[in-house]
Amino acid sequence: MNRYQIAVLEGDGIGREVVPEGLRVLEAVGRAHHIDFSWQHFDWCCETYRKTGRMMPEDGLDQLRSFDAIYLGAVGYPGVPDHVSLWGLLIPIRRAFQQYVNLRPVRLLRGVDSPLKGYPPGEIDFCIVRENNEGEYSEVGGRLYRNTAAELAMQEAVFTRAGCDRVMRYAFDLARTRKSHVTSATKSNGIIHSMPFWDERFASVKESFPEVRTEQYHIDILSAHLVQRPDRFDVIVASNLFGDILSDLGAAVAGSIGLAPAANLNPERTSPSMFEPVHGSAPDIAGKGIANPIAQIWSGAMMLQHLGETTAAQALESAMESVVARPEFHTPDLGGKASTRAVGEAIAHEISTGAGPQ
Repeated sequence: MNRYQIAVLEGDGIGREVVPEGLRVLEAVGRAHHIDFSWQHFDWCCETYRKTGRMMPEDGLDQLRSFDAIYLGAVGYPGVPDHVSLWGLLIPIRRAFQQYVNLRPVRLLRGVDSPLKGYPPGEIDFCIVRENNEGEYSEVGGRLYRNTAAELAMQEAVFTRAGCDRVMRYAFDLARTRKSHVTSATKSNGIIHSMPFWDERFASVKESFPEVRTEQYHIDILSAHLVQRPDRFDVIVASNLFGDILSDLGAAVAGSIGLAPAANLNPERTSPSMFEPVHGSAPDIAGKGIANPIAQIWSGAMMLQHLGETTAAQALESAMESVVARPEFHTPDLGGKASTRAVGEAIAHEISTGAGPQ
């Protein structure tokens, strides 16, 4: 039996509702596939910040370092500025543990209606590989002359050769296992230094992957193409900001942001990787028991895949897709009335009984 120690951070808002369902499903797949999980819960969230002035303790990163993976719900809640919650927990974890790949799969599942007409299940199927440690989300910059007529804010983007090359190589390696097609998101016609540099690195890296087809689009027309022809894409590699925006657009194209999982990966496995849904804490529906837990559950499948538990990951995804295909298990974001718990219980039951897709 394989054993894994997992750090669990439910976080804020609906994170406290979807994470328990993710754990329910992971426990079910663990029982079915002889995997033992040891969960350690950390109550680090916006409430912690309001009580202590910190999102996590000073030694928080050291506490997480020895775990096999981190399973995160969501961060952010009204009353705590978003940049405080994000930079106090999520971004320090991503950077300290060199989780430089943010992998966000987008797939139209059976039983889900895309807002785009004419696409059957599975025809929309691509991955966004987002650079996760530098780019536009840097700490370089500052504010001058606050609260005066001369007030000034500056934010610098940071692009390094090492940072660009490693995330691009990951994207090409991933494409080799899929449809051998990589699209680069850029804006080199308007952003005069960083984006031409990104283009140069893409041109250099692709020379090592001659069998992989490539395209390059400016971010504005790429966004239009994602809406008009999402089926043309396989792997999209993008900077921190562009990847962040494109993944929400992709989730909408596939039916709901409640279906969008993500993995913050340290591909070299020198530190734990972190798995979380894309949707955030959604305070407008928190406490109602109606949040869609699929993104959290799917993130658990990505965690299993990263840990090398491929068969278990596939079983989880199969059960998840079987349940999503049935309208009685659609949460309100998909036009249904199912509760968060009902969806989690249905997927766990599907795994436990060994029932295949319906």
